[in-house]
Amino acid sequence: MDPFIRNDQYHFITFQTDSLVKGHANIKDGNVLDALKSNALGQVLHLFPDLSSDQKALLGKMVEVKDSSGAARFSAELEHHVIPFQRVTAEKAKKLFSKVKKLKTPDFGEIDFRRYSYLGWNDAGSGRKYMIVDIDGKLTGIHGTIRSSNKKGVCSICNRIEELGLFMARVKSSKETYTDRGNYICYDSEKCNQNMMTLDHLNKFVAQVTKY
Repeated sequence: MDPFIRNDQYHFITFQTDSLVKGHANIKDGNVLDALKSNALGQVLHLFPDLSSDQKALLGKMVEVKDSSGAARFSAELEHHVIPFQRVTAEKAKKLFSKVKKLKTPDFGEIDFRRYSYLGWNDAGSGRKYMIVDIDGKLTGIHGTIRSSNKKGVCSICNRIEELGLFMARVKSSKETYTDRGNYICYDSEKCNQNMMTLDHLNKFVAQVTKY
C-alpha cells in the first residue's frame, strides 16, 4: 500500500485515537462509547474522500484501540503510510535561498521527512528563521527575522499553544517597494510540526508572507 497520509492528518488521527483511549478509561455506558467511536472514525474518514478498501480497513482499526499500548501500536502502523515531505539537501536549500550568504542548514541526512509538514529552523546568530514549504508540489523558501516573545500563545501555523516568536518577512508590495509581514508562530518549528492537524493555517500564513 502506497503512503496516503500527510503528516498533519497523521497527527489528527492520533489525536482522535487518544480520545478513544480516554473514552475507554472514563465512559461506562456502551452506547455512549459506540457513539464516540463512530464520531472519531467519521472525522478521520472525512479527511480522505477517495479511500481504497485496504486504506479504509487500516484506518478502521482505530476503533479497536482501548488503551495507550494499543494506541502506540496503531500509530506505529500508520507511520509506515505517511507521505514524506519532499526530500531536501543542503545544495537544494542553498538554491531556494540563493540570495542568503553563508546559509546555515540542519543536517538533512538525519531528518525523517515523514514527520514534517514544512521544514523550519532558526539561525540564532543572525536572529533569522528559514522555512521550506511545499506549494502545489513546488518547494519554496521563506526567510525572515524571528524574535522570541518569551511567552506562550496560539501559533498562526499549528493553531496550538506554544512558546511564540514574532516572525517577519520582507515582501514585495509593488514594483519598487517592500513591506514587512508576519505573525506570531512557534519559535520551535519541531514542536510546530508535531502539533499540526491541518494545513489550513500553514497555507494562510504562507500566503500572507509571500504574496503582494
